[in-house]
Amino acid sequence: MGGSVSCCISPGESPKIHRREVELEECPITTTEDVSEDTGTYLQHISDRELPDELAQEANPSDHPRASTLFLNKSQTDVREKRKSNYLNHMSPGLLTKKFSSCSTIFIDDSTVSQPNLKSTIKCVALAIYYHIKNRDSNRSLEIFDEKKHPLTREKVPDDYSVVDPEHKLIYRFIRTLFSSAQLTAECAIVTLVYLERLLTYAEMDICPCNWKRIVLGAILLASKVWDDQAVWNVDYCQILKDITVEDMNEMERHFLELLQFNINVPASVYAKYYFDLRSLADDNNLSFPLEPLSNKRAQKLEAISRLCEDKYKDLSKTAMRRSISADNLVGIKNSQAVLS
Repeated sequence: MGGSVSCCISPGESPKIHRREVELEECPITTTEDVSEDTGTYLQHISDRELPDELAQEANPSDHPRASTLFLNKSQTDVREKRKSNYLNHMSPGLLTKKFSSCSTIFIDDSTVSQPNLKSTIKCVALAIYYHIKNRDSNRSLEIFDEKKHPLTREKVPDDYSVVDPEHKLIYRFIRTLFSSAQLTAECAIVTLVYLERLLTYAEMDICPCNWKRIVLGAILLASKVWDDQAVWNVDYCQILKDITVEDMNEMERHFLELLQFNINVPASVYAKYYFDLRSLADDNNLSFPLEPLSNKRAQKLEAISRLCEDKYKDLSKTAMRRSISADNLVGIKNSQAVLS
């Protein structure tokens, strides 16, 4: 209606198709063979160089949020065995000391994805590493992470160090000592696990009794520098681990970065996936996050936050309502009678 070109002029041809053909004739498609030396070298688009989504997710679960984490897959075998044993022995899978809210008392979990509980998060990360070691496929390792060739202490390494799997408590104490001495946060523990699984995937190696301490130390060292604003220097770790040298720390960090292909980026979606998978791992192994009763002070704080958010959304809704009802304020509009032919 009102256009210069109408479909009535050429019933058998659409004006849109005609204009599209003219545009294609005026702007021919340039292929890679048509690029001359004057225009420069043809640059392949980054999407053409990347792996397909399915292959990339399967190869790098620490890079893609939709791929399942390695530690959760390795723990499923033990979880199924525990559930089967509990079913045969008529045992309750949950803890009898688990707290539940009632009419008089409300228990809340202070651990969130943005502010996880430090102690519980370290326990879950240590448990994830424990399942990595216990259910490993082989003993593939590198010399830089071998504790016998690069010992962390002056004590003699036992002869069966590469055969005996460490217990969960031993892994937890090692990580807790580093986090407590370096004053690291719970978020750093989650990033540590991301880097650890990324190393195992990229380098095609396994974490085993002979290398788990140095791999965990390298992941913590890198995560503390990337995540925390005031990073801990390598010389500070030498004060925590008295018998390790700065040169050894620098060399291990350099090898760790090279094996990661300098990919230290952790998207928010990947971080959230690891956090919730750690929560699932805790539930499967009866590692409950601490529940605290809701106090009056905390209730007032939550109420203030809720009221602030409510007022904010009220202002936004009023603004949107003004725009939508602006036509209702018009006056003097008379209804016209419809003409039916």
